[in-house]
Amino acid sequence: LAGRRGFDWVPTVSIELTTRMLATLFDFPYEERAKLTRWSDVITAQPGTGIIDSWEQRTDELMECAGAFQTLWNERVNADPKPDLISMMAHSEATRNMPPEEFLGNLALLIVGGNDTTRNSMSGSVLALHQNPKEYEKLLADRKLIDSMIPEVIRWQTPLAHMRRTALEDTELGGKTIRKGDKVVMWYLSGNRDDEVIEN
Repeated sequence: LAGRRGFDWVPTVSIELTTRMLATLFDFPYEERAKLTRWSDVITAQPGTGIIDSWEQRTDELMECAGAFQTLWNERVNADPKPDLISMMAHSEATRNMPPEEFLGNLALLIVGGNDTTRNSMSGSVLALHQNPKEYEKLLADRKLIDSMIPEVIRWQTPLAHMRRTALEDTELGGKTIRKGDKVVMWYLSGNRDDEVIEN
């Protein structure tokens, strides 16, 4: 980046670093690493969002993802253990006999979780420091503040908007009745900005 007068931070830094990290964790072919970002975007996409045009396209691309990781699994399960996540899962007593759909479901969570939240946090941290130059100056003056900045950026930026779950039994939460089968959404953004808990 040295010598550049200007560049787009998200694709140049946030997405690229995250993609490199995922490729390293999976020991995924480095020259094909952009597929990891693409598959992460496709997993969570709906037609008409600019990422995919149809459900059929989504299915086709996810089948390509499944095939690529099944190939990696097959190669690693029959080879000596290595320190990448695929090899660790293929050789671990707890995961080596997973059904294929469970293996692929776990991979989808790892790809999306590792990609979206990390790149969103990186991008959000740069934006927050740009919008709050005094905080940036404090950080430059005392690098020890980085340790507390990281969780604060995650709270401030909230890289994951919400999580939905299905209630397995009737229960009550915050004075509200939740019935078995109800869909419940937890909004991280709301919790992360709760003025009853967090000042400012």
